[in-house]
Amino acid sequence: MKASELDLRRVLSFSPKGGTIQFMGHRALIIDAMAMGLLRKELIDNLGSFSARNILTRMGYAHGWATADNLDHEYKDLLQDTDCGPTLHMLQGAVNVSQCDIVFEPNFRMVTTWQESYEAEQHLLQMGMDHKPVCWTLTGYVSGYCSRMLGKEIYCIETQCCAKGDAVCRSEARTREDWGDTIEEHLPFFRADTVDAVLHDITAKLMASEKRLKAQQLLLDGGRGSCGLIAKSKAMRQALDLAKRIAKVESSVVISGESGVGKERIAHIIHSESARALRPFVAINCSAVAETLLESEFFGHARGSFTGANKDRIGLFEAANGGSLFLDEVGEISASMQAKLLRVLQEKEIRRVGENISRPVDVRIIAATNRELSDEVAAGRFREDLYYRLCVFELTVPPLREREEDILQLARCFLDKTSRKIGKEIIGFLPEVSDRLLQYEWPGNVRQLENTIEHAVVLCQGKRIGLEDLPKAVRSAQGGGIVANAIRRIDDLEREQILAAIKLLDGDKTEAAKQLGISLSSLYQKLKRYQSLPL
Repeated sequence: MKASELDLRRVLSFSPKGGTIQFMGHRALIIDAMAMGLLRKELIDNLGSFSARNILTRMGYAHGWATADNLDHEYKDLLQDTDCGPTLHMLQGAVNVSQCDIVFEPNFRMVTTWQESYEAEQHLLQMGMDHKPVCWTLTGYVSGYCSRMLGKEIYCIETQCCAKGDAVCRSEARTREDWGDTIEEHLPFFRADTVDAVLHDITAKLMASEKRLKAQQLLLDGGRGSCGLIAKSKAMRQALDLAKRIAKVESSVVISGESGVGKERIAHIIHSESARALRPFVAINCSAVAETLLESEFFGHARGSFTGANKDRIGLFEAANGGSLFLDEVGEISASMQAKLLRVLQEKEIRRVGENISRPVDVRIIAATNRELSDEVAAGRFREDLYYRLCVFELTVPPLREREEDILQLARCFLDKTSRKIGKEIIGFLPEVSDRLLQYEWPGNVRQLENTIEHAVVLCQGKRIGLEDLPKAVRSAQGGGIVANAIRRIDDLEREQILAAIKLLDGDKTEAAKQLGISLSSLYQKLKRYQSLPL
């Protein structure tokens, strides 16, 4: 791709209903130019012109540097295209670049003519005519972009400006050495002697802001965290520790575990602990979407591409651009869809259904499955090359029956959460209920436990949950646990619990799935699998 081929259709992606906008794969905002003009006026009125110029120049510098840095990571060929910087500046709505002359030898020099500068326009509107150039963020942007592009200090100085009566705005960019003494009066507005110092300052402030946001969120949560991620047991502590370590790299992850163990919550941890934490986290249950619609869900579609496609629509990959995409039940994807997913992971670009335009995407894939994907590969149901693309790291979430230390703590957390939600004052469980919760095998895992506690809270008429408040499947089940000299297969235990639940509910599979805390489709999949298990 060349800079001359860039237009908003290629670089801008968004949801028609709003929420997030992506520009060149990174989140962007639409801010009214007048609001920026009012901000400029407030800065000048309260801090003075010197400090206002300092802030706006450095903001522009950070913007230009980040734009070039994104290109270097994702589109190296574009970064070397000298037309790309001015083109992106125009596509962002900041200015119209009517002329840009660049020479690299013997020394770098760029002379740019601007028309319709939003800064000059807003300065005239808010402050009136000035005696000096005022396009501070624009010159900062050019300085930052060129410095990142060339790997050395470049400073842009505006020599003519519409806000001081000139016909056009004109700027010139050179190295610090080439400017000589002329640059000295402008250096204070950049407030750094090197690019590294500027970036360090910006990064430190961003990290401080992020820490404050996390601290505020912790206060809002009351310090309790998510019920589903309580980890008193060694097995769950190890899983959470591994998730946090995996989060520090960009590789794809497969989270395996039975239905209801909390795989999506683990995926959220990986995302929130990663460098993508401030970018989107988008989730889809692959088994819940019809095969005919899955491609459109993933990649979006163009208007008129099929019956019912009455407008353009972005897909989940574009919605998650810059962030993480969680593919739950990835083992349910068909062979044809596996091939298309593999291509996206290899090429890092998608095509909407009904279009022939490739759109770059930057997404980290976090997949989850309750199947053993290696067995699916061996059976020919899952592509081996896709498996190795996805399974750079594998994390297994232990079932609730292997987390006995967590059961009562989780139950109390769900009790507190549900009691507050429906306005009941329930203080705990009767002893026999605690015993039953510990004895039960929980084939639906944490999701089933949460549903069980919600059921009990709704029915409870006293201050403590009694056996009669529990769902019939839990109340009537025999105590489980591993008996000495009688170790049994996990599949056998799960099969017994599910079949017992269906029997107790007189064959009502819909209610059985609800009571077990699993989807009806998962219940039917398990019943089908049980037919092939050895007795």
